[in-house]
Amino acid sequence: MSAEFKGGIDIAIKVPPHQFQQTLDFYRNVLGLPEITDKPPATGFELGPNRLWIDEAPALSQAEVWLELFTPDFKQAEKHIADSGVVRCDAVEPLPEGFKGGWVMSPCNIVHMLREPEAW
Repeated sequence: MSAEFKGGIDIAIKVPPHQFQQTLDFYRNVLGLPEITDKPPATGFELGPNRLWIDEAPALSQAEVWLELFTPDFKQAEKHIADSGVVRCDAVEPLPEGFKGGWVMSPCNIVHMLREPEAW
C-alpha cells in the first residue's frame, strides 16, 4: 500500500525581525484578515479555509513560506519519502517528543511539515 497525502490547513511565513511588525500590520491592518489569538505567542490570521501563521525567525535574512501536509500514517509516509529521495530537514525547527511528523524539503527548497492530523 502506498502512502497517502493531502494538504494541511496551516501555512507559515517565517519572517526576519526587521520585517516582522510590518508583516503583521499588513495582514492585520491593510488586509484586515481575522486574527487568530488562541495560541499565544503565535500570531495567525484566517486565510480562507487555511490558517496563516506569521513567525519571527531571527536566523533568516529574508522571508520563507512553509507548508503543511497531512498523512494518516507517518511511518508509512516517512518510508515513502525516503524511498523517493526526498530531503528530510528536521533540524529546521524542533518538534515535541512523540510528535507523529517531521520536516521535509521540496526540490525547490520549500519546507513542509509532514504529519498525522488530529483527525483524518
